[in-house]
Amino acid sequence: MTAVRSGSTPASGPRTHEDGTAPRAPQPPRRAGERTGARRAGAAGGPATRRLRRSLLHLVLGVVAALYLSPLLYMLTTSLKTRGEAGATEPRWIPDPFTLDAYRHVLGSTDSPVMQWFLNSLLAATAHAALVLATATPAAYALARMDFRGRGVIFAGVVATLFVPPVILLVPNFLIVNELAWVDTLPAIVVPAAAGAFGVFFLRQFFLTLPGELEEAAEIDGCNRWQIFVRVVLPLARPALVTLALLSFLTNWNDFLWPLYVLLSPESLTLPAGLANFQGANNIRYDLLMAGAVIASVPVLLLYVVAQRWVIEGVSRSGLKG
Repeated sequence: MTAVRSGSTPASGPRTHEDGTAPRAPQPPRRAGERTGARRAGAAGGPATRRLRRSLLHLVLGVVAALYLSPLLYMLTTSLKTRGEAGATEPRWIPDPFTLDAYRHVLGSTDSPVMQWFLNSLLAATAHAALVLATATPAAYALARMDFRGRGVIFAGVVATLFVPPVILLVPNFLIVNELAWVDTLPAIVVPAAAGAFGVFFLRQFFLTLPGELEEAAEIDGCNRWQIFVRVVLPLARPALVTLALLSFLTNWNDFLWPLYVLLSPESLTLPAGLANFQGANNIRYDLLMAGAVIASVPVLLLYVVAQRWVIEGVSRSGLKG
Protein backbone atom coordinates (compact mmCIF):
# COMPACT_ATOMS: atom_id res chain seq x y z
CA MET A 1 0.00 0.00 0.00
CA THR A 2 1.20 3.47 -0.86
CA ALA A 3 1.17 5.87 2.03
CA VAL A 4 -0.51 9.19 1.63
CA ARG A 5 1.72 12.14 2.21
CA SER A 6 0.89 14.43 5.10
CA GLY A 7 -0.95 17.65 4.08
CA SER A 8 -2.09 16.32 0.71
CA THR A 9 -5.75 16.29 -0.33
CA PRO A 10 -7.62 13.33 -1.67
CA ALA A 11 -7.94 13.14 -5.42
CA SER A 12 -11.70 12.63 -5.39
CA GLY A 13 -14.71 13.03 -3.11
CA PRO A 14 -16.81 16.01 -2.02
CA ARG A 15 -15.09 18.97 -0.52
CA THR A 16 -16.17 20.12 2.94
CA HIS A 17 -15.63 23.16 5.11
CA GLU A 18 -13.65 22.96 8.30
CA ASP A 19 -16.92 22.51 10.26
CA GLY A 20 -17.82 19.52 8.13
CA THR A 21 -20.64 21.14 6.11
CA ALA A 22 -20.80 20.83 2.36
CA PRO A 23 -20.45 24.09 0.38
CA ARG A 24 -23.47 25.48 -1.48
CA ALA A 25 -23.59 25.31 -5.23
CA PRO A 26 -22.99 28.72 -6.90
CA GLN A 27 -26.25 30.54 -7.78
CA PRO A 28 -26.60 32.50 -11.03
CA PRO A 29 -26.79 36.29 -10.49
CA ARG A 30 -30.32 37.72 -10.42
CA ARG A 31 -31.08 40.07 -13.25
CA ALA A 32 -31.90 43.71 -12.65
CA GLY A 33 -35.37 43.28 -14.15
CA GLU A 34 -36.15 40.46 -11.76
CA ARG A 35 -35.11 42.55 -8.76
CA THR A 36 -37.20 45.50 -10.02
CA GLY A 37 -40.20 43.23 -10.64
CA ALA A 38 -39.92 41.79 -7.15
CA ARG A 39 -39.83 45.25 -5.60
CA ARG A 40 -42.83 46.34 -7.68
CA ALA A 41 -44.76 43.23 -6.71
CA GLY A 42 -44.05 43.87 -3.06
CA ALA A 43 -44.99 47.54 -3.33
CA ALA A 44 -48.18 46.89 -5.26
CA GLY A 45 -49.66 44.73 -2.53
CA GLY A 46 -52.36 42.15 -2.89
CA PRO A 47 -55.69 42.29 -4.69
CA ALA A 48 -57.37 43.93 -1.69
CA THR A 49 -54.86 46.81 -1.75
CA ARG A 50 -55.31 47.33 -5.47
CA ARG A 51 -59.10 47.39 -5.12
CA LEU A 52 -58.82 49.92 -2.31
CA ARG A 53 -56.59 52.19 -4.38
CA ARG A 54 -58.90 51.92 -7.36
CA SER A 55 -61.91 52.74 -5.19
CA LEU A 56 -60.16 55.80 -3.73
CA LEU A 57 -59.19 56.96 -7.22
CA HIS A 58 -62.77 56.62 -8.45
CA LEU A 59 -64.00 58.49 -5.39
CA VAL A 60 -61.63 61.40 -6.01
CA LEU A 61 -62.54 61.53 -9.70
CA GLY A 62 -66.24 61.46 -8.81
CA VAL A 63 -65.84 64.39 -6.42
CA VAL A 64 -63.93 66.41 -9.03
CA ALA A 65 -66.55 65.61 -11.69
CA ALA A 66 -69.33 66.65 -9.32
CA LEU A 67 -67.59 69.98 -8.67
CA TYR A 68 -67.35 70.68 -12.40
CA LEU A 69 -70.90 69.53 -13.16
CA SER A 70 -72.60 71.31 -10.27
CA PRO A 71 -72.86 74.71 -12.05
CA LEU A 72 -74.39 73.05 -15.11
CA LEU A 73 -76.86 71.10 -13.00
CA TYR A 74 -77.86 74.20 -11.05
CA MET A 75 -78.29 76.12 -14.29
CA LEU A 76 -80.57 73.38 -15.62
CA THR A 77 -82.67 73.16 -12.46
CA THR A 78 -83.00 76.94 -12.22
CA SER A 79 -84.32 77.08 -15.79
CA LEU A 80 -87.11 74.72 -14.71
CA LYS A 81 -88.24 76.90 -11.78
CA THR A 82 -90.89 79.56 -11.59
CA ARG A 83 -89.90 83.22 -11.66
CA GLY A 84 -90.33 83.65 -7.93
CA GLU A 85 -88.51 80.46 -6.99
CA ALA A 86 -85.59 81.22 -9.33
CA GLY A 87 -85.06 84.61 -7.67
CA ALA A 88 -85.54 83.42 -4.08
CA THR A 89 -82.96 84.40 -1.48
CA GLU A 90 -82.65 80.77 -0.39
CA PRO A 91 -82.21 78.85 -3.63
CA ARG A 92 -83.04 75.17 -3.83
CA TRP A 93 -81.62 72.56 -6.15
CA ILE A 94 -84.87 70.74 -6.90
CA PRO A 95 -87.63 72.88 -8.49
CA ASP A 96 -91.03 72.79 -6.86
CA PRO A 97 -92.94 72.68 -9.12
CA PHE A 98 -91.22 71.81 -12.40
CA THR A 99 -92.23 74.20 -15.15
CA LEU A 100 -91.21 74.99 -18.73
CA ASP A 101 -92.53 78.56 -18.65
CA ALA A 102 -89.03 80.00 -18.99
CA TYR A 103 -88.38 78.05 -22.19
CA ARG A 104 -91.78 78.98 -23.61
CA HIS A 105 -91.10 82.65 -22.92
CA VAL A 106 -87.58 82.54 -24.33
CA LEU A 107 -88.48 80.67 -27.50
CA GLY A 108 -91.71 82.54 -28.16
CA SER A 109 -90.75 86.10 -27.28
CA THR A 110 -90.81 88.71 -30.03
CA ASP A 111 -88.90 91.31 -28.02
CA SER A 112 -86.03 88.91 -27.39
CA PRO A 113 -85.59 86.68 -30.46
CA VAL A 114 -83.44 84.01 -28.83
CA MET A 115 -83.60 81.65 -31.80
CA GLN A 116 -82.40 84.42 -34.10
CA TRP A 117 -79.53 85.10 -31.72
CA PHE A 118 -78.78 81.38 -31.68
CA LEU A 119 -78.67 81.27 -35.47
CA ASN A 120 -76.46 84.38 -35.62
CA SER A 121 -74.02 82.85 -33.13
CA LEU A 122 -73.96 79.56 -35.02
CA LEU A 123 -73.23 81.20 -38.37
CA ALA A 124 -70.64 83.57 -36.96
CA ALA A 125 -68.79 80.90 -34.95
CA THR A 126 -68.73 78.43 -37.86
CA ALA A 127 -67.48 81.04 -40.33
CA HIS A 128 -64.90 82.25 -37.83
CA ALA A 129 -63.55 78.73 -37.25
CA ALA A 130 -63.28 78.09 -40.99
CA LEU A 131 -61.49 81.40 -41.54
CA VAL A 132 -59.04 80.70 -38.71
CA LEU A 133 -58.11 77.37 -40.31
CA ALA A 134 -57.73 79.00 -43.72
CA THR A 135 -55.30 81.62 -42.41
CA ALA A 136 -53.41 79.76 -39.69
CA THR A 137 -52.72 76.47 -41.49
CA PRO A 138 -50.52 77.73 -44.37
CA ALA A 139 -48.75 80.23 -42.11
CA ALA A 140 -47.97 77.56 -39.53
CA TYR A 141 -46.75 75.13 -42.19
CA ALA A 142 -44.41 77.72 -43.68
CA LEU A 143 -42.95 78.58 -40.27
CA ALA A 144 -42.53 74.92 -39.30
CA ARG A 145 -41.42 73.07 -42.46
CA MET A 146 -39.95 75.64 -44.86
CA ASP A 147 -36.51 77.22 -44.64
CA PHE A 148 -36.29 80.90 -45.52
CA ARG A 149 -34.47 83.94 -44.23
CA GLY A 150 -36.08 85.65 -41.26
CA ARG A 151 -38.30 82.72 -40.27
CA GLY A 152 -37.34 82.93 -36.61
CA VAL A 153 -37.89 86.68 -36.47
CA ILE A 154 -41.33 86.38 -38.06
CA PHE A 155 -42.35 83.63 -35.66
CA ALA A 156 -41.12 85.64 -32.68
CA GLY A 157 -43.20 88.61 -33.87
CA VAL A 158 -46.28 86.42 -34.23
CA VAL A 159 -45.85 84.97 -30.75
CA ALA A 160 -45.26 88.43 -29.28
CA THR A 161 -48.77 89.47 -30.26
CA LEU A 162 -50.12 86.89 -27.81
CA PHE A 163 -48.99 89.16 -24.97
CA VAL A 164 -51.11 92.08 -26.18
CA PRO A 165 -54.35 92.36 -24.15
CA PRO A 166 -57.34 92.00 -26.51
CA VAL A 167 -59.13 94.95 -24.93
CA ILE A 168 -56.47 97.28 -26.37
CA LEU A 169 -57.58 96.35 -29.89
CA LEU A 170 -61.24 97.29 -29.38
CA VAL A 171 -60.95 100.86 -30.67
CA PRO A 172 -58.63 100.12 -33.66
CA ASN A 173 -60.78 97.18 -34.73
CA PHE A 174 -63.94 99.25 -34.45
CA LEU A 175 -62.46 102.01 -36.62
CA ILE A 176 -61.50 99.45 -39.27
CA VAL A 177 -64.91 97.79 -39.17
CA ASN A 178 -66.60 101.16 -39.41
CA GLU A 179 -64.54 102.11 -42.47
CA LEU A 180 -65.57 98.83 -44.13
CA ALA A 181 -69.25 99.51 -43.32
CA TRP A 182 -69.49 96.25 -41.37
CA VAL A 183 -71.05 97.69 -38.22
CA ASP A 184 -74.19 95.78 -37.20
CA THR A 185 -73.35 92.89 -39.54
CA LEU A 186 -72.01 89.40 -38.92
CA PRO A 187 -68.68 89.96 -40.74
CA ALA A 188 -67.81 92.40 -37.97
CA ILE A 189 -67.58 89.54 -35.46
CA VAL A 190 -66.15 86.98 -37.89
CA VAL A 191 -63.19 88.65 -39.61
CA PRO A 192 -61.24 90.81 -37.10
CA ALA A 193 -59.97 87.97 -34.90
CA ALA A 194 -59.59 85.38 -37.68
CA ALA A 195 -55.85 85.94 -38.22
CA GLY A 196 -54.82 85.44 -34.60
CA ALA A 197 -51.44 84.26 -33.40
CA PHE A 198 -52.71 81.36 -31.32
CA GLY A 199 -53.75 79.28 -34.32
CA VAL A 200 -50.38 79.77 -36.01
CA PHE A 201 -48.49 78.85 -32.85
CA PHE A 202 -50.69 75.82 -32.11
CA LEU A 203 -50.46 74.31 -35.60
CA ARG A 204 -46.75 75.03 -35.90
CA GLN A 205 -46.09 72.99 -32.78
CA PHE A 206 -48.04 70.12 -34.30
CA PHE A 207 -46.32 70.33 -37.69
CA LEU A 208 -42.93 70.10 -35.97
CA THR A 209 -43.83 66.62 -34.69
CA LEU A 210 -44.41 65.21 -38.18
CA PRO A 211 -41.49 63.17 -39.56
CA GLY A 212 -39.65 64.82 -42.43
CA GLU A 213 -39.21 61.50 -44.25
CA LEU A 214 -42.85 61.65 -45.35
CA GLU A 215 -42.29 64.91 -47.19
CA GLU A 216 -39.05 63.63 -48.70
CA ALA A 217 -40.82 60.52 -49.99
CA ALA A 218 -43.60 62.61 -51.50
CA GLU A 219 -41.04 64.88 -53.14
CA ILE A 220 -39.28 61.88 -54.65
CA ASP A 221 -42.63 60.76 -56.07
CA GLY A 222 -42.87 64.08 -57.90
CA CYS A 223 -45.09 66.17 -55.58
CA ASN A 224 -44.47 69.87 -55.33
CA ARG A 225 -44.71 71.86 -52.10
CA TRP A 226 -48.43 72.56 -52.43
CA GLN A 227 -49.25 68.90 -53.16
CA ILE A 228 -47.20 67.80 -50.16
CA PHE A 229 -49.08 70.28 -48.00
CA VAL A 230 -52.53 69.22 -49.21
CA ARG A 231 -52.08 65.47 -49.70
CA VAL A 232 -49.60 64.56 -46.95
CA VAL A 233 -49.53 67.16 -44.18
CA LEU A 234 -53.20 68.10 -43.88
CA PRO A 235 -54.51 64.51 -43.54
CA LEU A 236 -51.95 63.83 -40.81
CA ALA A 237 -52.84 67.09 -39.06
CA ARG A 238 -56.55 66.29 -38.73
CA PRO A 239 -56.48 66.08 -34.89
CA ALA A 240 -54.82 69.49 -34.60
CA LEU A 241 -57.15 71.03 -37.19
CA VAL A 242 -60.24 69.72 -35.41
CA THR A 243 -58.91 70.99 -32.07
CA LEU A 244 -58.17 74.45 -33.43
CA ALA A 245 -61.55 74.63 -35.15
CA LEU A 246 -63.32 73.70 -31.93
CA LEU A 247 -61.34 76.21 -29.85
CA SER A 248 -61.99 78.96 -32.40
CA PHE A 249 -65.68 78.09 -32.49
CA LEU A 250 -65.93 78.29 -28.71
CA THR A 251 -64.02 81.57 -28.56
CA ASN A 252 -66.37 83.24 -31.02
CA TRP A 253 -69.46 81.58 -29.55
CA ASN A 254 -68.69 82.85 -26.03
CA ASP A 255 -67.54 86.32 -27.06
CA PHE A 256 -69.53 88.96 -25.23
CA LEU A 257 -67.73 92.31 -25.26
CA TRP A 258 -66.94 92.75 -28.96
CA PRO A 259 -70.49 91.99 -30.22
CA LEU A 260 -71.84 94.64 -27.85
CA TYR A 261 -69.64 97.21 -29.59
CA VAL A 262 -70.42 96.41 -33.22
CA LEU A 263 -73.93 94.86 -33.17
CA LEU A 264 -76.61 97.47 -32.58
CA SER A 265 -80.03 96.14 -33.64
CA PRO A 266 -81.72 93.37 -31.59
CA GLU A 267 -82.00 91.10 -34.64
CA SER A 268 -78.24 91.18 -35.25
CA LEU A 269 -77.13 90.24 -31.74
CA THR A 270 -75.41 87.00 -30.90
CA LEU A 271 -76.58 84.79 -28.07
CA PRO A 272 -74.19 85.95 -25.29
CA ALA A 273 -74.86 89.60 -26.05
CA GLY A 274 -78.59 89.04 -26.42
CA LEU A 275 -78.95 87.22 -23.12
CA ALA A 276 -77.76 90.36 -21.38
CA ASN A 277 -81.17 91.86 -22.18
CA PHE A 278 -82.64 89.65 -19.45
CA GLN A 279 -80.61 91.59 -16.88
CA GLY A 280 -81.97 94.96 -15.88
CA ALA A 281 -80.80 97.56 -13.40
CA ASN A 282 -83.36 96.54 -10.79
CA ASN A 283 -84.76 93.27 -12.09
CA ILE A 284 -83.05 90.11 -13.30
CA ARG A 285 -85.06 87.23 -14.74
CA TYR A 286 -82.92 84.36 -13.53
CA ASP A 287 -85.28 81.76 -14.95
CA LEU A 288 -85.09 83.26 -18.46
CA LEU A 289 -81.37 83.84 -18.17
CA MET A 290 -80.70 80.23 -17.20
CA ALA A 291 -83.01 78.90 -19.91
CA GLY A 292 -81.08 80.88 -22.51
CA ALA A 293 -77.79 79.66 -21.04
CA VAL A 294 -78.96 76.05 -21.34
CA ILE A 295 -79.82 76.62 -24.99
CA ALA A 296 -76.42 78.24 -25.55
CA SER A 297 -74.54 75.35 -23.93
CA VAL A 298 -76.13 72.58 -26.03
CA PRO A 299 -74.00 73.06 -29.21
CA VAL A 300 -70.83 73.36 -27.15
CA LEU A 301 -71.45 70.09 -25.31
CA LEU A 302 -72.39 68.27 -28.51
CA LEU A 303 -69.28 69.48 -30.30
CA TYR A 304 -67.02 68.41 -27.50
CA VAL A 305 -68.61 64.96 -27.25
CA VAL A 306 -68.20 64.42 -31.00
CA ALA A 307 -64.66 65.82 -31.26
CA GLN A 308 -63.28 64.64 -27.92
CA ARG A 309 -60.93 62.03 -29.40
CA TRP A 310 -59.34 64.47 -31.85
CA VAL A 311 -59.08 67.19 -29.22
CA ILE A 312 -57.13 65.00 -26.82
CA GLU A 313 -54.79 63.74 -29.55
CA GLY A 314 -54.28 67.22 -30.99
CA VAL A 315 -53.46 68.84 -27.66
CA SER A 316 -51.13 66.03 -26.58
CA ARG A 317 -49.17 65.96 -29.85
CA SER A 318 -48.91 69.73 -30.16
CA GLY A 319 -46.87 69.93 -26.98
CA LEU A 320 -44.28 67.28 -27.79
CA LYS A 321 -41.79 69.46 -29.61
CA GLY A 322 -41.19 73.16 -29.54
